[in-house]
Amino acid sequence: MLRRMLPLWFTGIAGVLSLASTGQSTDAPAAPPGGALAEQRFRVIVSSDIGGSDPDDFQSMVHFLLYADVFDIEGLISSPPYKGRARHILEVIDAYEKDYQNLKLHSSNYPTPGSLRRLTKQGAIDAAPEAGFSRPTEGSRWIIQRAKADDDRPLYVLVWGSITDVAQAVHDDPSIKKKIRVYYIGSWNTKSDPAARDYVHDQHPDLWLIEANTTFRGMYVGGTQGGDLSNEAFVAQHVKSHGALGDLYVAKKRDIKMGDTPSVLYLLRGDPDDPSGESWGGSFVQTGHGPHYWTDGPDPALREGKYAGAKTVNRWREQYLRDWQKRMDRTIESPPPSITLEIRSETR
Repeated sequence: MLRRMLPLWFTGIAGVLSLASTGQSTDAPAAPPGGALAEQRFRVIVSSDIGGSDPDDFQSMVHFLLYADVFDIEGLISSPPYKGRARHILEVIDAYEKDYQNLKLHSSNYPTPGSLRRLTKQGAIDAAPEAGFSRPTEGSRWIIQRAKADDDRPLYVLVWGSITDVAQAVHDDPSIKKKIRVYYIGSWNTKSDPAARDYVHDQHPDLWLIEANTTFRGMYVGGTQGGDLSNEAFVAQHVKSHGALGDLYVAKKRDIKMGDTPSVLYLLRGDPDDPSGESWGGSFVQTGHGPHYWTDGPDPALREGKYAGAKTVNRWREQYLRDWQKRMDRTIESPPPSITLEIRSETR
């Protein structure tokens, strides 16, 4: 009887201990199925205005690199607006390098700092002219090169700044549209380069595109914010003094904003083939604009204040923060030792 009951008993105790160690509520919704945390492996390029007017891109890049072991990262591109440059991406990689030995103890799939530096490219510096495109950049050429790689998987391009380099890439080689999937954080980034956004939207309606103008606000507005899950307390308790990456994060901003991070969360949990389905990075609706175009849902029940669709992100807040908490702990903790239980039976 002992032999039959022990696995159930041990599983139950392990589950309780896991919840206790993370503080996760036992009545939280089940995580959306699928995604990189369910061992699906996605090709990813990030296009970021890191170093520009808002420090939250540094926050999102710190978060992204802590999950670098579950993605095939194929490019890190500096994009407009303002003064952000590739050197700001390299600044985060420098912090990653200091934590790399600890991170490797938890997963051998973390890419080397050198490989990430080689994938860092400078994109456009200025917004596009009225036409929506101008001259190729190192970043736009790299998008084309990686899209044409011999790989059957789609290439996800996560756009955290203006969509300038994506616009240039699809202008220069429209054939890549069948291989790339774009998750674009719009809002302020659209205001910074409206010509590039309108060119992509109006002239390439067949491009696979999520345009998130308000849904992403659920990253830091609403959801479970009690105790250590508030924007300030979480950083103070679970990011500060957590390796070089944690120190860099806090030096740039001492509370959670990370408005670009839902594009990463979208790939971590959920089925990215279905933007209308549930995912940590939000749920979106089609408007009839194009066969592969999705944007913020207008359902009033999914609004957080004035932000349409934001509740499709913040309903998962406890889950994605607790998971990130464990990732931050990787910078300062060794993985727990494996435990082998030996059960001996006695004959009478």
